[in-house]
Amino acid sequence: MISPITGSARNAPPFRYDIVGSFLRSEGIKTARSLFEQGEITAAQLQEIESQEIAELLKQEKALGLKAVTDGEFRRSWWHLDFFLGIEGTHKITLNQSNNPAKENAQRAESFKITGKISFGDHPMLADYMKLQQMAGDTMAKMTIPAPSLFHFVQDYNGNEVYPDRDQLFQDIITVYRDAIRAFYEAGCRYLQMDDTTWGTLSSGRHRAHLRSRGVDPDQLARDYVRLINESIADKPEDMTIALHVCRGNLRSTWFAAGGYEPVAEVLFGGAQVDAFFLEYDNERSGDFAPLRFIKDQFVVLGLVTTKHGGLENKEQLKLRIAEAAEYVDIDKLCLSPQCGFASSEEGNILTEEEQWDKIRLIIETANEVWI
Repeated sequence: MISPITGSARNAPPFRYDIVGSFLRSEGIKTARSLFEQGEITAAQLQEIESQEIAELLKQEKALGLKAVTDGEFRRSWWHLDFFLGIEGTHKITLNQSNNPAKENAQRAESFKITGKISFGDHPMLADYMKLQQMAGDTMAKMTIPAPSLFHFVQDYNGNEVYPDRDQLFQDIITVYRDAIRAFYEAGCRYLQMDDTTWGTLSSGRHRAHLRSRGVDPDQLARDYVRLINESIADKPEDMTIALHVCRGNLRSTWFAAGGYEPVAEVLFGGAQVDAFFLEYDNERSGDFAPLRFIKDQFVVLGLVTTKHGGLENKEQLKLRIAEAAEYVDIDKLCLSPQCGFASSEEGNILTEEEQWDKIRLIIETANEVWI
């Protein structure tokens, strides 16, 4: 039986207790978006209501003692598409509709396609971040964006006539992300998280088989994507923390991939030059901690607390799982967080706001007892 162990407190990102980013949308946000879609309020009025609701969210985050806060992605419809669609040269598309009503209820069939040369340009999320930072005051404001690897992975499925040369597409994605990192840094961002479901896909036996059926080698793709990530963040300033969050799907409490990290562990953990990994570890779909043996000097934020339902985890069991992970990664290189955000899209997961905050409280209490 593994006994709980203790480590030291920490006041730099990633924090001993941290968050992935998104929160359940408030009723005020939902009502405002509905009114906007019906043409009853203007875009400016919608933004003002969003700011008011974000201010309330920040009060709650600060009251709980979070050391880095987010805007809950309250200005977004999706965790990823809003950022991709803000990149110049992209266009929103509707995918083929499913004949399964239950599946359609679980996800909106929306994505993006490249329609011209891509560039970061005057991305609207820069203004969103600056508003967040101003509202956050003395508390660190964390920014979340989808990873460059996911941009390539999604566009590859949707088809691309603009970039017949794959190397040129890779180079332009790298340029977009280097420009993004520089712009967010200049706007004051010191804590950037890149969210990525690609690695969940590449960890799944079923999805790896599907890739091979399309003539894609998943192992080579993993190597290519580590290079893409590394070259995208190569110019990051020393005082900026960049984390990579790996997910297997979270939309409306669903998931699309299962399988431990072993198929990608050596390439990803041993090769990606991010400062920290936020790793989903809330159930058996994520496998065991053995793949963490490839971690070098990065921090690992253990996503042990699920956001998919409101049932509260046992604190002592969480401590034991942290101790298990510490067999592979030094306890002072570990942190604790939810497994994902609480709302990958504006619809949100299947739990209440009270249950959401109870999860955060549990994470904070547990972390404070482990890292003293």
